[in-house]
Amino acid sequence: MIRPPAKRSAARGIVTKGAIVLGITMGAGFAVLAQPVFQSSASLIEDLRTCRAMTGETERLTCYDAKVGMLLGAVEAGDLRLVDRAEVRRTRRQLFGLTLPDVDILRSDEKDREEEGTDLFETKVASSRQIGPANWRFTTAEGAVWEINNPPRRIAPIMPGDKLVFKKASLGYYFIRINGQIGVKGRRVS
Repeated sequence: MIRPPAKRSAARGIVTKGAIVLGITMGAGFAVLAQPVFQSSASLIEDLRTCRAMTGETERLTCYDAKVGMLLGAVEAGDLRLVDRAEVRRTRRQLFGLTLPDVDILRSDEKDREEEGTDLFETKVASSRQIGPANWRFTTAEGAVWEINNPPRRIAPIMPGDKLVFKKASLGYYFIRINGQIGVKGRRVS
């Protein structure tokens, strides 16, 4: 006589599925552990300095090969990005006027301060428009949008190509001098 197949209990099916999930999870965990761990950029640079200090040529070359491989691997994985001074300056110009957290890479160093030499920021007007009877909104060459409210009547209309000079005031405002005219208070809006 042929018997019908025995039914599995629901508990046995749950245990089997749980074991499969556990196996997949552990396998993925081991794969993550097998990948090299990214060090900080400072430690990678310090490792290269250590290699440079080695006296034996073979030892130094082996060290350089390993550390440069780690550095290039971090760059290719997107964990580390090399940025040149010109890109940092361009970013600082684009972010001028915004209140940002203190980010080390955006701080100016001694070389930047010597070259810039002042606390004034100079640029040009890319576009402008009057948004009310006493309000002007203009965009700088870097793409920042600024607004001036209630400028003095003797201020000439703001036109594309006008030279702008900014100096930090208080409470997020800046003194803005347009084409050498009297400075007016304005703020960045986007």
